[in-house]
Amino acid sequence: MRAARLIKMVLLLQTRASMTAAELARELEVSERTVSRDALALSEAGIPVYADRGRAGGYRLVGGYRTRLTGLARSEAEALFLSGVPGALRDMGLEDTASAAQLKVSAALLPSAQGASRSAAQRFHLDAPAWFSEPQAPALLPVLADAVWDDRPVRARYRRGGAEVERALEPYGLVLKAGLWYLCARVADAEAFRVYRIDRFTAAEPGEERFRRDEGFDLPGFWAERAEEFARSVLRSEIVVRLSPEGVRQLPGAVGRTSAEAGLGGCGAPDGRGWVTLALPVESEEVARMQLRGLGPEVEVLAPAALRERCARDAEEAAGLYR
Repeated sequence: MRAARLIKMVLLLQTRASMTAAELARELEVSERTVSRDALALSEAGIPVYADRGRAGGYRLVGGYRTRLTGLARSEAEALFLSGVPGALRDMGLEDTASAAQLKVSAALLPSAQGASRSAAQRFHLDAPAWFSEPQAPALLPVLADAVWDDRPVRARYRRGGAEVERALEPYGLVLKAGLWYLCARVADAEAFRVYRIDRFTAAEPGEERFRRDEGFDLPGFWAERAEEFARSVLRSEIVVRLSPEGVRQLPGAVGRTSAEAGLGGCGAPDGRGWVTLALPVESEEVARMQLRGLGPEVEVLAPAALRERCARDAEEAAGLYR
């Protein structure tokens, strides 16, 4: 533990011109007294750490000293590729690993380029969770993340409907979608790849042996295909609507891209006012009623009759509020 801390202290001083004892203590999560002892130990080991006294003082490396202790471990290199998603790293328990990797990269850079990481962080930030929600990391996410990194099979229990099922899984990858974590895994006894919501796992026990990955598995491609299949699978009903040109423009935001593209792809020519009539696949009539409310006067429901009547009542009640 102390050896790792001493290396980190050297790398910190290599990436910055000077650091106070308080700054080092904060970065290393130790007391200022420990920082002083560590600096003395480094100096005795031949590393030229110099302490400037006074209010503006601090610790620095003398004579442009540069360490060669910057080689990335495999786990650090893997975590570095996720460093643009700090929340995901934190949820998976990889925050410290990524921090060490970033520090090593910074230490390896020339002095003129050592501000690159901060410059990039101030110009690009990825905020993965959906709006108006407070995402909670699933309790078993770190366990499953470790299994994914190490290619270890998992014996897991999973809530499905009102029951709980047990599966032997080979975890291939993790996906963070709109604040929800998903596991893409192969079911060991079925040789089939499936997607599981991680917050529905109730238990997960990694095995000791590693499984052999299918090198042809493409996580982004697999996820895109399954996401499209899921989006189509929930569209079990169909309604007929008329849309104004503005309604056509707003339709994907109201009902989703998959539904909108399917409906607009088969619509007829616009009428004299520019309105089009189309058959729109939807999850259900009730869901469609709620979704189409946002289009207001830019949409008219033509069929089925029961949905048209319900939308008409909604419009009358809304108009009554504003009379």
